[in-house]
Amino acid sequence: MTALGDSVPYGTACECEPYPGLSASDVEHVAGHTVAVSNDAKPGYTSTDVVHQLQQDAAVVAHVEASQTVMVEVGANDVAHSSSCGTTVACYDAKLPQLEANLDAIVRRIHELTHGRKIAVVLLDYWSVWLGGQYAQAQGPAYVDAANTVTASVNDLIRSTAHSTGSMYVDLRTAFRGPDDTWDETHLLAPDGDHPNAAGHERIAQAIAGTVARA
Repeated sequence: MTALGDSVPYGTACECEPYPGLSASDVEHVAGHTVAVSNDAKPGYTSTDVVHQLQQDAAVVAHVEASQTVMVEVGANDVAHSSSCGTTVACYDAKLPQLEANLDAIVRRIHELTHGRKIAVVLLDYWSVWLGGQYAQAQGPAYVDAANTVTASVNDLIRSTAHSTGSMYVDLRTAFRGPDDTWDETHLLAPDGDHPNAAGHERIAQAIAGTVARA
């Protein structure tokens, strides 16, 4: 199993076992054998970084070639909140076409590296691409509205890419915020308000397990 993406799968700020390792343990429990995990996610990575990683990093290429499952969570840093864009949603929307192209390229490259054999590609979205829960609310209503809109746009791209490429899609927005989008996810976040804490990573692993079980 290989994990690719940004600081979320990497485990930034959680001081815990991040969800790729938790998911491997879940598989081990069901399958009855050990599962090797290569967590090649990197803090700060954008979708462009992951494309380059899959093309140029020999170690990552080898990990993917040997994997039966590849999990990818990336896109939040492509639309990272900036002082230049502020809460102007259109400013972030301009970055979405490149993200869409990169997501497609990532999945195609994974299949190229696994030479057409059966492999599970799992794409995960975000509860928020910016701060979440009460941390977002503290920034004011304009921030919350923009965060919700930009998150929805990124998640739509991840979901559509999963559907068009035959990949699994894990809906973390619903896992963290509930089916009616009203739950407060603050208790699942680290003190930086941006990354999952240990409970958040457990919730992500549960969402992955639920998605795989329904597949």
